Amino acid sequence: MRWRFSTLEIILLLLVVAGSGMAYAWVVYGGGGLIGATYALFMCMPIVAFERHIIFRRLYRRIHGSPTPAFLLSSLAVYFVFCNVGYAAAGLLLHVAGAMRESASDAMLPSLNVLVYALATSGPIIFVLRVRELLGRDVFMSLLTGRYRKPVQEERVFLFIDLDGSTSLAERFGDLRMQEYLGKLFAAMADPVLRHGGSIDDYVGDAAVITWPYDRAIAHAACIRCVFDILEQIEADAHRWQKTYGEVPRLRAALHGGTIVAAEIGVDRHKITYFGDTVNTTARLEGLCRTLDRQVLISADLLRRLRTPVFVRCEDLGEHEVKGRGQRLAVLSLATDRPASNGREDQPVVSAGTEAFTSL
Repeated sequence: MRWRFSTLEIILLLLVVAGSGMAYAWVVYGGGGLIGATYALFMCMPIVAFERHIIFRRLYRRIHGSPTPAFLLSSLAVYFVFCNVGYAAAGLLLHVAGAMRESASDAMLPSLNVLVYALATSGPIIFVLRVRELLGRDVFMSLLTGRYRKPVQEERVFLFIDLDGSTSLAERFGDLRMQEYLGKLFAAMADPVLRHGGSIDDYVGDAAVITWPYDRAIAHAACIRCVFDILEQIEADAHRWQKTYGEVPRLRAALHGGTIVAAEIGVDRHKITYFGDTVNTTARLEGLCRTLDRQVLISADLLRRLRTPVFVRCEDLGEHEVKGRGQRLAVLSLATDRPASNGREDQPVVSAGTEAFTSL
């Protein structure tokens, strides 16, 4: 999976790095802000790109799979190479453009102070991005702004997606192999979730809990497209799963939305969590997948509020009792006859199957 940045995040990164280079040039040399910004971008951005899995991805995985001493030494060596190559490239460009009076060799060879600056600038940026990756984009921003320090009522859509037959798989694989299998499975989900504007809120055993703000989830039926993109991703890599594990993951999924209460909880470790009937109902709906022998279920309440993509067929399954809920829940199954084409349909339209729930 390639790490995805929004346009705003890319602009902010560029501004922070370029600004630090300008500040360094003004403090040390008393001017040359544009030159300092150029050097900074050429030295620091390759390090950031490497740490965000954009370039040299195999090298990144090899280094990060090493024991801690080897990991630290290897990372410093890679950073040192990036800094020197970036400085040389920037110096050559500035020299050819006539922006520097120094000789080409002087413009292309960094001093020790410059290398220390580059590492000192890249380090905090990488730390912040790693924390963002650990917490998730939406949670990171919410914790940063303190949005949920007081409980907030809002509308959200939840997707519970679960591995079918996990107990038998665990018995066959053993704990370590099963954990590796789940890690690969959750990694396969990450890109479709990011592409459709969702965030993975939690992993509960062999299940993932994915959530969207309501408006974002129903816009172009993003939540539905996300489900089928995940299934398509698994199907596209079926031969790799079969070759590596002898088993292609079979998933069950449920979608439901409504009003919840979001709040920041915890003392030593903070987390944003969601409370309310909507979360519990989604979990119970996912449990109905086995009972009703369907792979993807959605509540009629949610389906009424979005336009079903053309590649999706809907089947009305009637109303069902849901444990912990006083009222029966109208449920439909979703299926497709063809791949979701990575969610790239430009104009989702209402399918004929939508008629199944309009009368509910």
